[in-house]
Amino acid sequence: MHNKNSAMAFIVLLGVVSLFSDMTHEAATSIKGAYLLILGASASTIGFISGIGELLGYGLRYLFGRLVDKTHNYWGFMILGYAVDVFAVPALALVHRDGWIAACVLLVVERIGKAIKKPAKNTILSFAASQEGVGKSFAIQEALDQLGAFIGPLLLYVIMLYKNGDEY
Repeated sequence: MHNKNSAMAFIVLLGVVSLFSDMTHEAATSIKGAYLLILGASASTIGFISGIGELLGYGLRYLFGRLVDKTHNYWGFMILGYAVDVFAVPALALVHRDGWIAACVLLVVERIGKAIKKPAKNTILSFAASQEGVGKSFAIQEALDQLGAFIGPLLLYVIMLYKNGDEY
């Protein structure tokens, strides 16, 4: 029984980490186009960078999945991926006014961070889920992840509304 309680606590804890990670990611994604436009990027550049970011974010998962399987360094890859995210998203606020190229690089780096962490995180989660039940574990993880995806842009909207005093 103790292993089941520990597994569930771990699943919820990892879900809360995903919630906060998705809050920042989805908030940044919701204003990515407007932000790059303000920094001087063209519409075609914004579309191209978004596509490259998604291509690398999903395409590199195979490579990192193989590396995780080969090295069994689940925690190392997961922590590295989160560290890349924690660097890239806040660094967007530090980009110079004409720094659309730097912002584009940071957006692609953030997607690469997700590619690094996702296979390791899902593997670690599968170990815990085997103790608790895969379907229930996936549902809890996904619910917390999606809650973060909803709260992030909503919180950004409220902050912008309060800061500007305008209605959007």
